[in-house]
Amino acid sequence: MKTIAITGASGAMGKETLKAIMASPYNYKAKLLLLKSDKFFATKVKCQYKDRVEIIFGDIRSYDDCLKLTKDSDYVLHLAALIPPKSDYDEDLTIAINYGGTKNIVDSIISLENRPKLIHISTVAIYGHRNYNHPWGRVGDPLLPSVFDVYATSKMHAERYVLESGLVDFAVLRQTGILYDNLLMKNISDGLMFHTPWNVPIEWVTARDSGRLMASIIDRDIENSIPHFWKRVYNIGGGASCRQTGYDTFDDGFKIIGGSVETFFEPNWNPNRNFHCFWFEDSNILNDMFHFQMESNDDFWKEFSSKHSIYGVARILPASIIRKLVIERLLKNQNAPMCWVQNNDIARVTAAFGSKENIDAVSDWKEFPLLNKGQLSNGNFDYESIKNSPTYHKLYHGYDESKPDSELDIEDMQQAAKYRGGECLSVSMVKGDLYTPLKWRCHLGHIFYATPYTILKAGHWCDECCAPLRKWNYDNLVPHIPFYQDIWYDSHAKGENYTYYIQNGLTYLQKESA
Repeated sequence: MKTIAITGASGAMGKETLKAIMASPYNYKAKLLLLKSDKFFATKVKCQYKDRVEIIFGDIRSYDDCLKLTKDSDYVLHLAALIPPKSDYDEDLTIAINYGGTKNIVDSIISLENRPKLIHISTVAIYGHRNYNHPWGRVGDPLLPSVFDVYATSKMHAERYVLESGLVDFAVLRQTGILYDNLLMKNISDGLMFHTPWNVPIEWVTARDSGRLMASIIDRDIENSIPHFWKRVYNIGGGASCRQTGYDTFDDGFKIIGGSVETFFEPNWNPNRNFHCFWFEDSNILNDMFHFQMESNDDFWKEFSSKHSIYGVARILPASIIRKLVIERLLKNQNAPMCWVQNNDIARVTAAFGSKENIDAVSDWKEFPLLNKGQLSNGNFDYESIKNSPTYHKLYHGYDESKPDSELDIEDMQQAAKYRGGECLSVSMVKGDLYTPLKWRCHLGHIFYATPYTILKAGHWCDECCAPLRKWNYDNLVPHIPFYQDIWYDSHAKGENYTYYIQNGLTYLQKESA
């Protein structure tokens, strides 16, 4: 009987993962690391699965607790993280859990003689913001976590720690937005609901499909049918039937209560940038291996509506009442952009909108161009054509990607480093060896070591200047890094020249000299 260790089992993806693993014909045993506050959940799963589940009450911030979890396990599924909106209120705790907890999991595995295989769940948020100019993306694209998104930056550091740990049997899965049972209630309890731009391209996945993927990975590995799966990074998405825009997503949810985006929102309540998500050009890779994409966005909302008929009661209420009692009350929440405007939080307003003037310019839906309707500020375009063209404005990664991995050599490293504004200081490498660290230097002179896979295939670069935790100075970095320019200048002017800081929840904006 194989033992599967799981962190984050009480979360949306974790619950579905546990269900799928317990339903596997291979009769797995599960070890769960849970907080003491999860005692109700622990009691429930113990009653349901009896001795097939072992509960360890602890915290991933404790190395000893992580060692208890990983020891004598065959696989570790590291799903735990502090996510928005909670991560928006405490950057220190977010870093301690997301980066520190991952470090503890990895270090505990390394300490073991019989090391379990690790599946680490990363996030689409590390890519940063996308719009209609580059709505499609893939693993290897530049990583530009949005300003003040400490969740994304902490996950970016965590992912890199896994990649550079020297582990042999690991995989990093960058999870997209998850559709889960309590989605509506979670999104009407915090100003986070106002963070999603109307025109951002999003590829969702259901929690159930994600859980199905986790179980399938282990099943197929036991059957020795995925020899090339390990030591790589993947994007988890739901596929073509889960691709839409931010506007579509809200509209689907509001239809359940008899409304629409334009019934309940003003266009300028949500920002035009500084978010994350895109459509995955490569989400088929995992599905081709594991065949987990079984639910569409429509499937999710149909099931949601049938399970939560109470939301339908809202249809008898006037839209103005729902808007007043549910939506507008959250405009004063400290995590809402309109609250940033009210409090004169210039740093957050600038990061999200570019300027306060940009907010005032888009106050009417009749004048607001919508991507899903094929509208741009400078004219119309064929939205469906772009939505069905995964190579539309495909980003260049700085080297010849048509070459098989086995043929990549030091010249490819040099070309990739130059495209990132730096150098590969190593003078030789074994052709095709993507996992022996090389020596690199960024344009600011920082010298660092990283594997070719981390740089060329996973999209990371200098972890000193290009991997922010509390300071974002992309405006000053991007002019020197061609790899970043297409993405950053899609939503930022070349003359902005700002540096953003966050400390103890307070945000700061500094205008740099041109």
